[in-house]
Amino acid sequence: MPAKPAPIKKGLKVAKKEAPPAKPEPAPAPPAVEPPAEVPPAEAPPAEAPPAEAPPAEAPPAEAPAPAEAAPAPEVPKDAPAAEAPPAEENKAPTPPPPAEPTSEPLELVVEDINDVSVTIQWRPPANIGNAGLDGYTVECCKEGTGEWKAVNEELTVSCRYVIKNQTTGDRLNIRVVAVNAGGRSPPATLPDAVLVREVVDRPKIRLPRFLKQRYVLKVGEKVNILVPFSGKPQPAVSWTKDGQPIDTKRVNIRNSERDSIFFIRAAERADSGVYEMCVKVDSFEDKAQLTLQIIELPGPPASVKIVDSWGFNVALEWTEPRDNGNTTITGYTVQKADKKTGDWFTVLEHYHRLNATISDLIMGNTYSFRVFTENKCGISKEATVAKGSATIQKIGIDYKPPEFKEHNFSEAPKFTTNMPDRCTTVGYTTKLLCSPKIQWMKNQMIIGDDPKYRQLNNQGICSLEIRKPGNFDGGVYICKAINEHGEAHVSCKLEVKRK
Repeated sequence: MPAKPAPIKKGLKVAKKEAPPAKPEPAPAPPAVEPPAEVPPAEAPPAEAPPAEAPPAEAPPAEAPAPAEAAPAPEVPKDAPAAEAPPAEENKAPTPPPPAEPTSEPLELVVEDINDVSVTIQWRPPANIGNAGLDGYTVECCKEGTGEWKAVNEELTVSCRYVIKNQTTGDRLNIRVVAVNAGGRSPPATLPDAVLVREVVDRPKIRLPRFLKQRYVLKVGEKVNILVPFSGKPQPAVSWTKDGQPIDTKRVNIRNSERDSIFFIRAAERADSGVYEMCVKVDSFEDKAQLTLQIIELPGPPASVKIVDSWGFNVALEWTEPRDNGNTTITGYTVQKADKKTGDWFTVLEHYHRLNATISDLIMGNTYSFRVFTENKCGISKEATVAKGSATIQKIGIDYKPPEFKEHNFSEAPKFTTNMPDRCTTVGYTTKLLCSPKIQWMKNQMIIGDDPKYRQLNNQGICSLEIRKPGNFDGGVYICKAINEHGEAHVSCKLEVKRK
């Protein structure tokens, strides 16, 4: 049987090449087994390799496990050519992505502003964006009663605020917002009530300046120019009244703008005083403010002045309030007197608040007249009321005894109030030592006396000792001693003489 072994070797070689990895030394196949007639060539695809190792149908049952043990193939060296891999399982088609889902409805849709031609709305993004993101929003409107919803934005808007323009005043609009993405339209967010396209009414409000919240006082002839701001939407209607009656347009000029009202009087008169009320009105809403205008002028004089009594050097006066107070409170009175000898008036009391006064320190033997002026915020009255009659200060005998004074004794012992400072001089230069009052000069406890080298001076209580061209032996301690009948005092200083 020489021809059979060759096919067996060839078949074994193919089996080793195509077999899956196994142990290095696979168990040899039994010699009695012959390979099947159709042995696949070496170039056969790897998918047919396993049938080559399957035992033939004639193989004894006892040797069936042999191919299972021979299944592992030896490790392939790194430099060996790569064996063909077994065919992979068929590629499965990729799992398709889940279908896009629309977002949830936008949140908190509200009206931000309304005017006569547009409506401004705003909202918040949806709580659930979904798996397809968010492309934008569509704003839709429907006139009340029609049921036809129309988009007002041609392209999607990504902003959460939108102005619906070009609307007709008086229309009532139902408004909703829809979020759009690849999954389609979200449920709409709809305003609960229809919106009326009209100018929003802001309640009118007057902003009265602080200085007008109290009585506003001006003098007769002054100009009144008051500006009162206000607010309201639409344009409020403004009206003025005085003490509940319409304003006299001949006296008062009113100019109204969109934001304020101007109250103007060219030259004020007392008749312009009163309570003025300003009213601004929008539809059924209104606001009112009052200002009190007081025009004042100089007061009249007191109604009457009389001399009540006179005694010694004094005269008592009384007077009554003026009939015209100048439309304001009286702040005081001015009292003047005049001696009949000269006729000149002199003020004795000013800004006096009472209705009676006592004038004192009058001159004996003189006769006096008195008059009273009235004062208010504008000033003093132009005229005065003169007291009827006059008051004469009678002469009476008076023995004048001047008071007795005990003469004071101002004599005292001398006392130095300032020490003499130490001095320094140069040989040959005249030197002065000063002291006050009248004193006795001593050098080193020796009285200087009338030594011509020294000159003693006293100028307005300041005493001085002049040393003419001091020499080396003129240095020492000089004492100034003051002496009188009450005692004595002394002060000293040290004189140092330096060489040139």
